Amino acid sequence: MKPGLVFSIVALTLLVAAAFCGPLLLRADPIAMDFTGRFGPMSASHWLGQDDFGRDVLVRLLHGVRVSLTIAVIATLIAAAIGTVLGLLAGYYKGIAAVLALRGSDVMLCFPPLLVALLVVTIAGPGLTTLIGVLSVVFVPTFVRVVYSGVLGIREQEFVEAMRALGVRSSFIMFRTILPNIIGPLLVQCSIAMATAVLMESGLSFLGLGVPPPESSLGLMVASARMSMYQAPHLLIWPAAALTFIVLVMNALCDGLRDHFDPKPRLRARAIIEPRLSHAADANRDACLLVNDLSVTITNDKAPLYAVRNVSLSICSGEIVALVGESGSGKSLLSLSVMGLLPEGVAARSGSIQIEREEILGLSEGELLKRRGRKLAMIFQDPSSSLNPVKKIGFQLAEALQAHAKMTRKQVSHAVVDLLSSVGIADPARRARVYPHEMSGGMKQRVMIAMALANQPKLLIADEPTTALDVTIQAQVLDLIRKRRDEGDLAILFVTHSLGVVREIADRVMVMYAGEILEEGPVGDVFHKPKHPYTMALLKSYPKEFGPAPVGIPGSVPPPHHLPPGCSFAPRCPLCLPDCERQRPSLVSIEVDRKTRCIRWEEL
Repeated sequence: MKPGLVFSIVALTLLVAAAFCGPLLLRADPIAMDFTGRFGPMSASHWLGQDDFGRDVLVRLLHGVRVSLTIAVIATLIAAAIGTVLGLLAGYYKGIAAVLALRGSDVMLCFPPLLVALLVVTIAGPGLTTLIGVLSVVFVPTFVRVVYSGVLGIREQEFVEAMRALGVRSSFIMFRTILPNIIGPLLVQCSIAMATAVLMESGLSFLGLGVPPPESSLGLMVASARMSMYQAPHLLIWPAAALTFIVLVMNALCDGLRDHFDPKPRLRARAIIEPRLSHAADANRDACLLVNDLSVTITNDKAPLYAVRNVSLSICSGEIVALVGESGSGKSLLSLSVMGLLPEGVAARSGSIQIEREEILGLSEGELLKRRGRKLAMIFQDPSSSLNPVKKIGFQLAEALQAHAKMTRKQVSHAVVDLLSSVGIADPARRARVYPHEMSGGMKQRVMIAMALANQPKLLIADEPTTALDVTIQAQVLDLIRKRRDEGDLAILFVTHSLGVVREIADRVMVMYAGEILEEGPVGDVFHKPKHPYTMALLKSYPKEFGPAPVGIPGSVPPPHHLPPGCSFAPRCPLCLPDCERQRPSLVSIEVDRKTRCIRWEEL
């Protein structure tokens, strides 16, 4: 838990304790008047003095805080309950439920909340019940909006679809599956609503439309102090300070809750704690990409979680190296590390990344921008989400070209057409004037390849670029990548989980599991004589045109917070020995260009 959140919780706890327990300890009546002590100074019996009616200011202040907090909490809980139910129904069922909930919220949001509260209180009359009711109604639309937007982002997720497929009741899915996933934004909105409710209650009480006298309220205290501001100006300080403190604590709580429930911390650590290069770098000085002993961690409140562990690899110009493994093995994080595009909360902990013998790990964002596109580039899995839907294809290619070179409009236009032609797009001049949605998936992926190669990089990282394509288009894209490699001595790191793609395109393959390399070597050798049980299991699970039916691998890839102490594959390995569970095996060389992380490789 971050210090800001801890501070706000402690401060709020102390405030609530003082408001509810203080009057009991002081044993004084907040409405008891003593005209002989009007505007009495601070003393041992009256710590903050007395007001214009001789009442104890400290006791009234504590009572006022208690009243304001009670009204704010009750109004917020009522609004949150109603708004959450309406937002869940609108987001889950859509249709008429969404129309009624959202249009009703829109109508209410058209009127200023304070104006609505003034109108209702004026008609119904002041009182605690009226005040709580009107504040609850005022806050309902914001809760509806927050919950509705959260539900829209969750309801189409696969785990929700799985619950529907199992025949689970809609009410169970909404309240037991979807609601826990949006509790973060909901709590943040509650803290905002409580701070606003305190201010609105004080404002209405100040105008005489809130808490009725002689009850104590922060707004009533401000109004009373204003009337006697010339005789006792200090009386205005205490309720104003209390209001300010409450709002600041609520805002701090809001910020703390937002950061706590956000899986991406606001700041990303880019520093490398233990940079080091081994003598292996000397042997690979001609490599286009050289990664040595790289470890990537995920930020955690207790200890960093290792998502990539001590990975080393090298790729020479004109070579295609495939990185294969199940989902969750760390393949994408490794490729993002090379690009310097790690998400917030994830950082390179140790190691080295060199492009053409230049160390790039630890460079500033500005320095990395100068190298992306020119030295290294990346193709992502889904071209539809990688291309801007509101900009034409030619404009987006022009942006990539002009990022690293000054060109005239005519030069850019010719270069865009040449790029589209080079990736096999027919009628490139016309295609440059269309939007992404007017192109097929295969053509959009060709555009992404053209964009990545626009500035002739030395290294191309392809992160599962054919996963979303059908078999025919997939073959065309693979042929295009291979052709561009052959034309310009391009080094390619090809990330995939498809063994068929690896067999077709790669020169060497690296098998990754639980953030570490388990086996590497030439594709033919690894496929015909695998030297790790995980590689063997992957090959058996891949469907073949002729031969035995594929066999699945029991279990799943362990997450970073549940890594076994020994071999990461030991819990799923049919050849596991007690030594495998106790000690993590090293990646050892067994042949020329062959390595494995298994103590029983000789038996395979």
